[in-house]
Amino acid sequence: MAAITHICTLDYVAKMMDEDPELLEAIVWNDDNLTYGSIISVYTGPEETITALTDDGVEELTAMLRDARSTTDSWHQFLDDFVDDEELVARIKAKPPR
Repeated sequence: MAAITHICTLDYVAKMMDEDPELLEAIVWNDDNLTYGSIISVYTGPEETITALTDDGVEELTAMLRDARSTTDSWHQFLDDFVDDEELVARIKAKPPR
């Protein structure tokens, strides 16, 4: 395994991928959704953290979302399975498909 020399904050990943930051946060909230070590918590204070991803985590998340969007039904099922926030799911489902 190569040494990790940089990471990208989840907000930056959302901008790069043109995704809703809340959606990405909901997906990576459960660290079992990506390979171990792909999600990094960065402590910015005693009780404050931001979430970041390794390059492998960004690639894995990109592939996960691409595969989930293969059909509208698979996208909606993905949202139901991976996002616990019903309001967020409803908002994302209401957006036109990509």
